[in-house]
Amino acid sequence: MRDLAPHRRDLDPIEIASRDAIEALQLERLRWSLNHAYTNVPHYRSAFDAAGVHPDDLKALTDLATFPFTTKQDLRENYPFGMFAVPRERIVRVHASSGTTGKPTVVGYTQRDIETWAEVVARSMRASGTRPGDMVHIAYGYGLFTGGLGAHYGAERLGCTVIPISGGMTARQVTLIEDFRPSTIMVTPSYMLSILDEYRAQGLDPRVSPLEVGIFGAEPWTNAMRAEVEEAFDMHAVDIYGLSEVIGPGVANECVETKDGLHIWEDHFYPEVVDPETGAPVAEGERGELVFTSLTKEAFPIVRYRTRDLTRLLPGTARSMRRMEKVTGRSDDMIILRGVNVFPTQIEEMLLGVSELSPHFQIELVRRGRMDAMIVHVEAAEGVDLDQARTVGAGALAGRIKNIIGVSAQVSVNPAGGVARSQGKAVRVVDNRTKA
Repeated sequence: MRDLAPHRRDLDPIEIASRDAIEALQLERLRWSLNHAYTNVPHYRSAFDAAGVHPDDLKALTDLATFPFTTKQDLRENYPFGMFAVPRERIVRVHASSGTTGKPTVVGYTQRDIETWAEVVARSMRASGTRPGDMVHIAYGYGLFTGGLGAHYGAERLGCTVIPISGGMTARQVTLIEDFRPSTIMVTPSYMLSILDEYRAQGLDPRVSPLEVGIFGAEPWTNAMRAEVEEAFDMHAVDIYGLSEVIGPGVANECVETKDGLHIWEDHFYPEVVDPETGAPVAEGERGELVFTSLTKEAFPIVRYRTRDLTRLLPGTARSMRRMEKVTGRSDDMIILRGVNVFPTQIEEMLLGVSELSPHFQIELVRRGRMDAMIVHVEAAEGVDLDQARTVGAGALAGRIKNIIGVSAQVSVNPAGGVARSQGKAVRVVDNRTKA
């Protein structure tokens, strides 16, 4: 893999500013953002008043901890446009979640918000090793999902040539990668595995593909998967983080020269980590739930939004801005099985260490009598006999789950293609337990 680290002269000055300068800017922008939300969003006015706080009470960054949290339920209760802080006529773009578990969460953008979003995605892409003039293959979904259009505007802002293919038609994805020769791909990590499968199905060597940088986001993924993809494609695989409620992709990104956590673009987003049970801030470096407050958003300011993502904050390295460790899971996707906490990323990491099995998996939860049980559906690796995968591979994975996590799991090994593929975010857990 080539050294793709950007030169310091190409960075935004704030990326390498002193911590004092960053925190002074944050305090100035935080005061504006709190006043903007309080003045223009009825929900925030009533929430602040109920908590006995006012934007003018913010004298230091630590004072933010006295303000109330915002949750996804708050957004749903104000569906569709109740959280907007500008007249609807100033909204130039609307995005929304899928709404599969209730009303969708709806977010809006002014023209300035779109420009800010493009700026932070472009900064993220530059940190990943992408350069102006590069060709970028965008396989994130387009539409109400923020991934495709967020990546698209960022790539154009950076000065790249964009291939807006979106998700699906995997054979065509490979054909266009080989024909158009993009150096960067932006896609979910689970769909990148599907593209890898298609390379092999077409008899192509992924290591000689034109891809040099993969910018993967929208779902948690492990360093073990990074190693798998980097080895398969001889490319850099870096993590991008975001969520629509905060702005979309581009809230934080790994730097290609270090790959040691995601630098948060703290001039636009103020991070906290809190205890997921009590909501109290944790000490710097301790794990907990990630909370964000926007500093510059006009249409949809967000105050202390509980992301449910679990991570910790660390000092800056390649940039002055603080890092967040790769998200290890979400407090709301954690499986509690017979009193033991299980995250899908744990299964992924163990699976990638079993050579007889491919990286594709799905967890099924079932009820057997009075007990909950977990079935891990996997596939035989390419070139491995199915019977061998069902004996050696299944036994190895079940043993790892038992020894490391402490629960017994049934491992069901399928032929290649037997586990459902995703063209966007992977569905890692299917809960088929009967309701009492």
